[in-house]
Amino acid sequence: MGKMIEQPRVELSKVAVSETHGENSPYFAGWKAYDENPYDELTNSSGVIQMGLAENQVSFDLLEKYLEEHPEASTWGSGFRENALFQDYHGLRSFRTAMASFMEQIRGGRAKFDPDRVVLTAGATAANELLTFILANPGDALLVPTPYYPGFDRDLRWRTGVNIVPIHCDSSNNFQITPQALEAAYNEAEANNTKVRGVLITNPSNPLGATVQRSILEYLLDFVTEKNIHLVSDEIYSGSVFSSSEFVSVAEILEARQYKEAERVHIVYSLSKDLGLPGFRVGTIYSYNDSVVTTARRMSSFTLISSQTQHLLACMLSDKKFTENYIGTNRERLRKRYQMIIEGLRSVGIECLKGNAGLFCWMNLSPLLEKPNKEGELELWNAFLHEVKLNISPGSSCRCSEPGWFRVCFANMSEHTLEVALERIRNFMERINKEYKVY
Repeated sequence: MGKMIEQPRVELSKVAVSETHGENSPYFAGWKAYDENPYDELTNSSGVIQMGLAENQVSFDLLEKYLEEHPEASTWGSGFRENALFQDYHGLRSFRTAMASFMEQIRGGRAKFDPDRVVLTAGATAANELLTFILANPGDALLVPTPYYPGFDRDLRWRTGVNIVPIHCDSSNNFQITPQALEAAYNEAEANNTKVRGVLITNPSNPLGATVQRSILEYLLDFVTEKNIHLVSDEIYSGSVFSSSEFVSVAEILEARQYKEAERVHIVYSLSKDLGLPGFRVGTIYSYNDSVVTTARRMSSFTLISSQTQHLLACMLSDKKFTENYIGTNRERLRKRYQMIIEGLRSVGIECLKGNAGLFCWMNLSPLLEKPNKEGELELWNAFLHEVKLNISPGSSCRCSEPGWFRVCFANMSEHTLEVALERIRNFMERINKEYKVY
């Protein structure tokens, strides 16, 4: 920050000094430890391996090859002046059309999307916050099933003043939402005189690495209709790693219901996971509610995507040969990587939650806890971070109510690095076994 100067004692806004950004969580503390001592195969082989970041880096070579073979995607040619000037909030028509088509393709063609209902935002983070501003007032609440992405505490709450009421799910049914848990969360909010404005689910790339079942989506639609609230489905596909048929979009359910009550349903989608492009900051809101679409477009002036990025991705996503190959290859690579980590953990006595999507798995380390509570979980997390040198995410940072579950990302590194991480876990478990005879 340059030369230090004496700071005047002036007040900042309540938003600026608020702790609702959530960055004092172990989730973000692990990132800091990685940033200070990052693993590198050649220059820092004893550094911290980042397993807390759900990025998809397994298919970068396909993207790089496309750009090498299609230089026109990243150059303007005669369209430079037109696209260098200010664009309206709708974004480039060519990109919205390509985005809608890709959203259909990645869902196996079982859902249709209208480009005129696509609102562009700078990533899913911006999309979720923008929707929260539109659907809820400060002091109102959204119901969110646990475990959930720790960033939601920042994205949904910090600037909006909206509360999150957790829907507490448990491992007995793979942390799936149950009617009882949903009703309990809603009643808790009502008892605290908090108005519930909607339910937000992440399907299928949720913190569990599993798709939301069709029956649960059906129930959720009935529930939000009965309560006269909204349903936000954060549909980051990231490859149902076994079969695309396992992914059920809420759009499919609405089509089967002839779009009855569709005006209360809103879909968030981004290319961060599916194409592994979080740095491009490309997200969308797809709403069946005309007023939400109109308002979101007005508010999207705060989260616009550059015309250059839109042009590049419009070219890429319009190339059906490329997208078909990418989706299939990426899914197979994620499946292989998933099997690699699941089998590696199982070989040392660590069981994982059964998943079928996403870029991570949930491993159960509850047998290793010296104290079966949050404190014991954080002590084990601290050991993994500073002794084993792996940044994994403790379940408590995701509001998981059962101590001992940890989220482990596997797609943001090379296979070699993953092998190193598994070897570190293997050595740790061997030491624990000798000392405490846990297994």
